Amino acid sequence: MLTTSKTSRSASLTCAGAALIVLAACNAMAQSSQPFNQEALPAPIQVPAGNQVAWETVGSGEITYECRDKAYEVGTTEWVFVGPEAVLKDRAGKQVGRYYGPPATWEAADGSKLTAKQLAVAPAGEGNLPYQLVQADPVMGSGALEGVSYIQRVALKGGTAPKDKPCTAETKGQKAMVPYQADYIFWKPM
Repeated sequence: MLTTSKTSRSASLTCAGAALIVLAACNAMAQSSQPFNQEALPAPIQVPAGNQVAWETVGSGEITYECRDKAYEVGTTEWVFVGPEAVLKDRAGKQVGRYYGPPATWEAADGSKLTAKQLAVAPAGEGNLPYQLVQADPVMGSGALEGVSYIQRVALKGGTAPKDKPCTAETKGQKAMVPYQADYIFWKPM
């Protein structure tokens, strides 16, 4: 009888522990499914009232830079932004599109795509591309990007011009690929 009681108590504790794990997982899933909130972003990057989040993606890829002569400074060189190449995934990790340029183009897996005009940037920390707010041009094709009014670039990691590679007259014309990650938040009018 004593052995059965211990086994029963052990089984009850195991079930209780499993239930706590399931509840914690459900709570974490509920928190991660919360819609994007822009309140913590710098004011110039916030999307105007009257718009709502339509699509949240995580972009990861590379930014290409080229060592070129500085504009207006003869005899000096600098790393110049050439363009991005990134895969766009949804919050579950499924590939849903890509981001490339120039010109900066967001393309959904369904073939709809758009370009945009930059409205504002704000610093996002040392070594990170800046936050960015762009106003979408009319969509090309039909699909997920139809009706998009604004796109925000947030949650940035990396992507700035290389500091570990010299850009000199001798290295002019060389390219550098810098890894980066950013969330792209797509907004539509309400």
